[in-house]
Amino acid sequence: MNASVRKPKSAAGTRSDSVYAGLRRAIIEQALMPGDKLTEDVIGERFGVSRTIVRTVLARLHAEGLVDMQPNKGATIAQPSLSEAQDVFETRMCLERQVLVRLAEKVTPDDIEHLQRHVNLETKANSQDGAAAIRLAGEFHILLASLSGNRVLARYVDEVVSRCSLILALYSRPHSSDCSIHEHQQIIDALRLRNSQAAVDAMDHHLKAVTDRALLSSTSDKHRDIRSILDRYAS
Repeated sequence: MNASVRKPKSAAGTRSDSVYAGLRRAIIEQALMPGDKLTEDVIGERFGVSRTIVRTVLARLHAEGLVDMQPNKGATIAQPSLSEAQDVFETRMCLERQVLVRLAEKVTPDDIEHLQRHVNLETKANSQDGAAAIRLAGEFHILLASLSGNRVLARYVDEVVSRCSLILALYSRPHSSDCSIHEHQQIIDALRLRNSQAAVDAMDHHLKAVTDRALLSSTSDKHRDIRSILDRYAS
């Protein structure tokens, strides 16, 4: 057999990826909140998979820092401490500065068009679907990293942006998404001019604004219906 031909994924592997994608999206969109308990039976029931697959998915999310797992206590959505939150935001700022320095050197008109289409989606979602708006705001940064051409950098940005979503769900105050969209547009405008310093300055301003909206107060609801929340993500 030709070694270059990929073997198709097993059915179990496909189901595992589907559950992983659904749970991860629910976390990123802040439908599942820090501290929410993830019961294997509930997840298996909603996604129609075995507990073995659920455990595999939870272990994967745990490795990304999105889920906490403790012996005899099960899994919960991670609850970063204030100290961890500050470290994550500091790391994110360093990573995203490097993304923009690299991207400003190589950005193409097609890249700019891709970024602009994404911001247009953010604008549309902002008035129609709050959960999608939250996810798209994070995906803008992941797209920037992907366009930089550095896969390692892109992987770390993906992870840190996801963890920031948890932090914002736990500590941030309500705010208008219009601010983020405007700040994203400023980054695109600087990249269009291939002005790396202006792009970095725009990102610094944006992430400082995000940080200022976070680390304020923690709110939680102990009586959340996880079954109902997961219904949207299991389809």
